[in-house]
Amino acid sequence: MIRASLIAFLLALLVRATATLAADPLPVVYSEDFEKGADNWQPFDPGQWKVKKTEQGQVYSQFEKKSKYQPPFRSPTNISLLKDVAVSDFELKTKVHSTHEDYAHRDACLVFGYQDASHYYYVHLGKATDDNANQIFIVNDAPRKKISLTTTTGTNWQERWHDVKIKRNVEEGTIEVFFDDMEKPVMTAKDKTFAWGQIGVGTFDDTADYDNLELRGVKVSKPASGAGK
Repeated sequence: MIRASLIAFLLALLVRATATLAADPLPVVYSEDFEKGADNWQPFDPGQWKVKKTEQGQVYSQFEKKSKYQPPFRSPTNISLLKDVAVSDFELKTKVHSTHEDYAHRDACLVFGYQDASHYYYVHLGKATDDNANQIFIVNDAPRKKISLTTTTGTNWQERWHDVKIKRNVEEGTIEVFFDDMEKPVMTAKDKTFAWGQIGVGTFDDTADYDNLELRGVKVSKPASGAGK
């Protein structure tokens, strides 16, 4: 009887410890407020991007809509990647201000799992939802393909800063996107194609500003060739 009680007690401790570990936040691997510039960022087209002074400090501004960058497949053209940082599991938070005039496909995009120009994921936060807007997409040696399981009727862009978060669990394949409400996702997907990659910010073909970015995650220092596919 005593032995059974002891076993039950130890099992309860193990369950509690496991739950505590699961709840621990991922470590911060990079944070950015752009007060010292944007030297850690690599735009597809440098002529589209600048660090801009505002009342809240310096922000990273994708101010030019037209891009000289031509992707190999139909996919975003106005992106800037964080250099030299690749992650597997991650949580990315940032503030986004859409600076484009309002229209049905007004958008901002966040890239993740980026391995090269033909292999990555991105989130399209579009004003109105259709098969090509306000979805989670994969670019995998072909034009972008929608992989969203759930989304909303559209992203309510206003003339102010918005909070955006992406959570990725590679083993489970889950992708969750949050907009302003950091507790309830506005989009979800499940895909295990790419297990690691860089992150990036920008738009599909509009303009937007970014600030106060924080990346938590499991840093991948040097993935084996083909490890993400």
